[in-house]
Amino acid sequence: MKLQSLVLAAATALTMTTAFAVPAGTWSVAAGAHMVDPKSDNGTLANGAYSVDVDDDIRPTISGEYFVADNIGVELLAAIPFHHDITLTDANGDKVDAKTQHLPPTLSLQYHFDGYNMPMNVKPFVGVGVNYTTFFKERIYLDNGNDLNIKDSVGVAGHIGLDIPFAPTEAFRIDARYMDIKPDVELNGGDIGSVDISSWVYGVAFVKTF
Repeated sequence: MKLQSLVLAAATALTMTTAFAVPAGTWSVAAGAHMVDPKSDNGTLANGAYSVDVDDDIRPTISGEYFVADNIGVELLAAIPFHHDITLTDANGDKVDAKTQHLPPTLSLQYHFDGYNMPMNVKPFVGVGVNYTTFFKERIYLDNGNDLNIKDSVGVAGHIGLDIPFAPTEAFRIDARYMDIKPDVELNGGDIGSVDISSWVYGVAFVKTF
């Protein structure tokens, strides 16, 4: 009788694990909003003449993920352009304002943990990948005729989050990403250094699996 109970318990555990695994071939789409929160010290430009501060921004985002194996997915994150105000401050405290827009598509390989032993069947996940950030519509308010150019950046990206299911194929997601963003900057065609915008990106989303 004890042996039968052990076999039944083991079978039940295996069934639970399989039931909560995301099977290979599954697609998911997540739609929500994320805040790009650059690090507080963004470096200096023009041989240290100006310290740089880049503000944060929130925009709608969408991602798609395809599971190449059970619980292992490849995800692509996209968004509408983020807008950032930039403040350059010299040694005297005088400020020069600038601004830019950017798109940060990010490709990640992710692992989703089985949630059978978590409260509410919450499924945590982690991921690592590459971020490509392209900047455009840069502007600097020095005087007429100055051309600011922030070059595109490529860097590593990390991802961690929780999916909280409320239906068999639907969930609420809370996540955070780290993006290594360190673009070179040009003014009127000349190199004036690079800035470290490396950001934490915090978000929420509705997730649908197919």
